[in-house]
Amino acid sequence: MAMADSLNGRCLCGAVTIRVASHDARVGVCHCRMCRRWSGAVFAAFTAPASDVTVAGKVALYASSGFAERAFCPICGSHLWMRNTDDPAAEYDLMPGLFDATETWPLRSEIYADRAPAYLALAGDHARTTEADYEADEKSVQGDQT
Repeated sequence: MAMADSLNGRCLCGAVTIRVASHDARVGVCHCRMCRRWSGAVFAAFTAPASDVTVAGKVALYASSGFAERAFCPICGSHLWMRNTDDPAAEYDLMPGLFDATETWPLRSEIYADRAPAYLALAGDHARTTEADYEADEKSVQGDQT
């Protein structure tokens, strides 16, 4: 993982701020149905160790599956992160749009690539994983992408 220096982000209204001490300076995307419903198109995120993420402000949490929670600002609705709830030390999958510094970051990977809508064909030489291949490796998500 390519770790980078700290950055600061915020939701649309500014009620929630996030400081990240270190993180992977690349973005991954997911095209599963659940992520598309939550994001409205494609779920894009970068990872950061839980110990390096500091959040200020009130956050609403939604248990989106048996293994994950999604966070959002209860005032403006900005999506903040997704995390595995099975592990308290799990990395944060943070929304890059909250952080101005992410505008130049490359695309690291694309999962559920075969489920991407036609209008979201992403170019580049990043790793692409199909639904079948991803679910074969990640047993916890099987059948949870409704």
